[in-house]
Amino acid sequence: MRRTRTRPRTRIRRRLACAVALALGAAFLSPGVQSAAAADPYQVLVFSKTAGFRHDSIPAGITALEQLGAANDFTVTATEDATAFTPANLADYEAVVFLSTTGDVLNDTQQSALKGYVDGGGGFVGVHAAADTEYDWPEYEDLVGAWFQSHPAIQEARLTTEDHVHPATARLDDTWTRTDEWYNYRSNPRDSVHVLQSLDESSYSGGEMGGDHPITWCHEQQEGRSFYTGLGHTIESFADPDFRQFLLGGVQYAAGAVEADCSAGDPGGPDPGGDSAEAEAYTSSSGVQSAAHGSASGGATLGYIDDGDWAGYSSLDTAGATAFTATVSSAGAGGTIEVRSGSATGPLLGSADVVPTGGWETFTEVTTTLSAGTGPLFLGFTGGAGALFDVDRFTLTRAPATEDEGSSNVHLFYYPWYGTPEGPAGDWRHWQQGGHTPPDAIGADLYPKLGPYDSGDIAGAVDQHMEWVKRSGAGVIVYSWWGQGGYEDGLAGDVMDAAARHGIEVAWHIEPYGGRTAASVVDDIAYLEGKFGDHPAFYRDAANGDRNAYYIFESLKIQDWSALDAVKDTAIVLAQTTDTSKVDHFGGIYTYDGIAGATAPGWKNAGDYAKANGLVWAPSVAPGYIDDRAVPGNTTPTLGREGGASYDLEWNNALDPAIGGDPTWVSVTSFNEWHEGSSIEPASSTPPPGHGYETFEGAYGTTGEAAETAYLDRTAYWADRFEQLLRQRR
Repeated sequence: MRRTRTRPRTRIRRRLACAVALALGAAFLSPGVQSAAAADPYQVLVFSKTAGFRHDSIPAGITALEQLGAANDFTVTATEDATAFTPANLADYEAVVFLSTTGDVLNDTQQSALKGYVDGGGGFVGVHAAADTEYDWPEYEDLVGAWFQSHPAIQEARLTTEDHVHPATARLDDTWTRTDEWYNYRSNPRDSVHVLQSLDESSYSGGEMGGDHPITWCHEQQEGRSFYTGLGHTIESFADPDFRQFLLGGVQYAAGAVEADCSAGDPGGPDPGGDSAEAEAYTSSSGVQSAAHGSASGGATLGYIDDGDWAGYSSLDTAGATAFTATVSSAGAGGTIEVRSGSATGPLLGSADVVPTGGWETFTEVTTTLSAGTGPLFLGFTGGAGALFDVDRFTLTRAPATEDEGSSNVHLFYYPWYGTPEGPAGDWRHWQQGGHTPPDAIGADLYPKLGPYDSGDIAGAVDQHMEWVKRSGAGVIVYSWWGQGGYEDGLAGDVMDAAARHGIEVAWHIEPYGGRTAASVVDDIAYLEGKFGDHPAFYRDAANGDRNAYYIFESLKIQDWSALDAVKDTAIVLAQTTDTSKVDHFGGIYTYDGIAGATAPGWKNAGDYAKANGLVWAPSVAPGYIDDRAVPGNTTPTLGREGGASYDLEWNNALDPAIGGDPTWVSVTSFNEWHEGSSIEPASSTPPPGHGYETFEGAYGTTGEAAETAYLDRTAYWADRFEQLLRQRR
């Protein structure tokens, strides 16, 4: 793949060091992911002058860009002063963002300065109404890609991701449904730009581009780079973590901070590992040919289709596909598309009827549900005599990976150490930490929705916990265990029974109990295997020899772990560190630290080492951290939740191969460690007054009772994204 040219950089150099405190302070401001090859801080100019309609989302856009910059090593200068456009001033910036500019905002001299800046190696980002700008400057159309024509009312529409590699769209699913003001353009830019996203005109009213409707694109501009998106009309867009991540990728590409292939045009082939393809990009066939169609996606369709013809797509697997949707046209007889797996005569998974549309340039959409299949996709075509129909772009829809059962690759640290006077514990246990007096005053900065509960209340609190774990999309809890015969050991069987009732499995967090040694841990593993190994909730990882997982907290406190060699074939024992010189004899690595995930120190190295040495890599992500009620006077840094942005940032870091190092599992710190404020267990939206409790208010735009479960639902979102990435890896 040819990479975009990048100009010689005199201001951006590799970072030699990082001030941890500053990194932490900035990291949680945004869900954006940090650049894989992070550069020294650079500057971005945001220009929002309007000479026509003025969007009320401009202030929100500026704020979002400033926050993204603070978290990703660039500084934003926002201005509406066109005199900033001089060669000398622009030389200080790595990218210029036109944020919903409108009308004639630059004079001839300023236009010349901008063109020279980009042609000479600078970056340009156009957001939404940037396409409604500078109509009297012909070269601006080339720079932005296309000029605005019209738009219907704001409404929900479905976007198709056409590039899963570009940093702006790499983490988006094949389709993305959202609400915005959807622009029609005076021309279709596809031939002169690299299209990243297109609009499905059948999903909304008012599309006027004949079915091929690019909405986000990029291209090389002489020695520089240009990125444009039609998204961003609404204020709400700039608070959406997915949109902010998307916008960040565009800025980073334009600034040259990350590389991407933005070569003009699109070969129209299937996205490797993706679920959408241009029908004419078949890998085997009988009878069919590519047919040129100016109004089709990619400028062509699969055509010349007669009864009995077929086409195969070796890179598209039917496994897990639940529906097939295709854009078609027919001035012929019409007919049927048969969806098969494995071969042209393989099992029939579903069929979609195509009726004549009145012309080869008149497209419509057909769809069918699919039964379970396996192997590559094949399309067969049946019908009457002569030409039947043409097939444009099509999509395989897959059910969410965690819809029916939780992801066995997402593990939640679970704490069964709480007690109440009325429960099996017979007294307050852990809730009073920090000198507090339960039930109103507890050692936590958040207050559980269930109130201070007893971990032995299996039919009440624990059963509810497992229901919530199920909702989170995680399939495994990592049970905090403090040794043989301890309080937690006594509850383990009952907790596992509750877990089994909800389809949850149990791994183990072996804590630093008194007298713990490497030899005692080996004995503990034999004990747990013997006591619970036949329990239906006992976790066994099929991809790793059906072994259970044993996370060793504070593993660095023991120097010699050679005793673990005795259990390496029956257990996956994980060290808590990213220091790869300290993981001899272990079967895996994890981090636990709920703050470190914001900057991911050492994650890439640990992940690469694990992959090279056949180890499990399970970085830990957390929604936030604050423990000043549980540990009064503690000087440990805190991590604000920032409405969910911190959690998204840590998940993004974990799933970005360039930062997180391709994790085997992702561990979540935590389900219910209330003392550290890291819990995703629902927190009360109306805690006892007078104690200064925080709530989840505002998380991911939710309020009141809806906010209580926001982190469960966001975990489900990320668990599904992780499963999709794992599926693509395979």
